[in-house]
Amino acid sequence: MSRRLILGVLVLLVAACSSRPPDESNYVESVASARAAKDAAFRASAEPIPFADHDTFLPLAYFPIDPAYAVPASFTEDPPAARQRVEMQTSTHEPRQMEKLGTLAFTLDGRLLHLSAYREVGESADHLFVPFTDLTSGKETYRAGRYLDIARSPTGVYVVDFNKAYNPYCAYNPTYDCPYPPKENRLAVAIRAGEMVKRAE
Repeated sequence: MSRRLILGVLVLLVAACSSRPPDESNYVESVASARAAKDAAFRASAEPIPFADHDTFLPLAYFPIDPAYAVPASFTEDPPAARQRVEMQTSTHEPRQMEKLGTLAFTLDGRLLHLSAYREVGESADHLFVPFTDLTSGKETYRAGRYLDIARSPTGVYVVDFNKAYNPYCAYNPTYDCPYPPKENRLAVAIRAGEMVKRAE
């Protein structure tokens, strides 16, 4: 299976997200199904995980699915003329040129939190790229942080769903070039949802 096909599978999983908090009756099953589909796609290919490392990383490790970690969020979009260009450091030390699209604001466990959303310069803005770290990073989750991909909503109302937080590909394969989350996306809370690390780092 090609890298393009793998990415296509992941985009379809992202597109399945709605801009409303989940209906618990089907939510857990749908997230579990998406995780199984991702494992199957990775099993069928040497990318991003080399065949020799499949048994080490697959199936991928996750926190239990918890609908409480899928929270409604407002998105304040930066005007195109005022968007900030950011040079984001990466795992291969090749800085990535990113553009900040705006800020997501949401409440989790009674705390108001914010995450900046980006796109790579020259790429489509159909999705918000949201890299982040939290207090589990380097312990229960990948030390360099995790990512969220959130489909754009015409209403400006979104769902930040940490059950769908995933590791960058460099967590499995050092040949991949993965942007590091910027300082403003370092959450001072523990996000025990989404993908974990499977072995001690």
